[in-house]
Amino acid sequence: MTGPFDVAVICGGVGAARFLRGLVRAVDPARVCAIVNTADDMRLHGLAISPDLDTCTYTLAEVINPETGWGLVGETWQAKETLDRYGGQTWFGLGDRDLGTHLYRTQRLAEGATLSEATREITAAWDLALSIVPMSDDPVRTRVTVASGETIDFQQYFVERQHADTVTSVEFDGAAVAAPAPGVIDAIATADRIVIAPSNPFVSIDPVLAVPGIREAIIARRASTVAISPIVGGTAIKGPAADLMRSFGHQESAAGVAGVYNEIAEHLVIDDIDAPLTDAVRSAGMTPHVTNTMMSSIDVARDLARFTLDRVVI
Repeated sequence: MTGPFDVAVICGGVGAARFLRGLVRAVDPARVCAIVNTADDMRLHGLAISPDLDTCTYTLAEVINPETGWGLVGETWQAKETLDRYGGQTWFGLGDRDLGTHLYRTQRLAEGATLSEATREITAAWDLALSIVPMSDDPVRTRVTVASGETIDFQQYFVERQHADTVTSVEFDGAAVAAPAPGVIDAIATADRIVIAPSNPFVSIDPVLAVPGIREAIIARRASTVAISPIVGGTAIKGPAADLMRSFGHQESAAGVAGVYNEIAEHLVIDDIDAPLTDAVRSAGMTPHVTNTMMSSIDVARDLARFTLDRVVI
């Protein structure tokens, strides 16, 4: 990890990966640090799996499966088919090419490497110029309590159950004793601008903020921090963000997002369709900025990145 950085991005999920893909076309990639949620990480078949780190890596390497937004293009599924024959767990699909990443990460961790070191090696192998770093090298795991009272791992909720359960609470096991990965606090403290990516506030961004020191570092840079709303026209572009907004008592709108982020960010970028909500965003304590946030192409993502960065005057 090198620095200093022009931009530090707090991120997780497909929306963040697509934003980063545009960002590295708007600024020098070597001046970008993506601080990625790792509370979605899991152990399956004995393998260390980091879904958000891999989605960002594959997207920026232009090898992401465009149909799913995760996994690798041209994937085959022979290992999964054999596992299914044996009656093994196949609800979390691991393609044959993708398995290579998890095998390498698991090997390096077993050899004593940190998650940061393994991630740096993986991104270098894909010739990525930006820094993609985990929020922490320590294990943090998102646990979701659903309406039945059952508490389950995030991937069970999100993938196995297709986020169909009503969520009553979310917790981040291990966060209280975790430390920010090396360089994370410095990147936040010294970057010209900090961007909160268009990610799920509760299961992609909150886990990062739960690591001691990270939330405080961003609050100290509030005037230089801009968030992008993941809610457009009252719905989430992808995933359960709108459902979780409702479950946790927030309005399912860009104004509701402002109510979530007003402590950590001065600025909020909202979509053109939400322009009538600018006064409500201001009332919630953030400065609204209106543009097209629907990243339907690389060019749109690049333009969104440029617009977002220009909202913070340095």
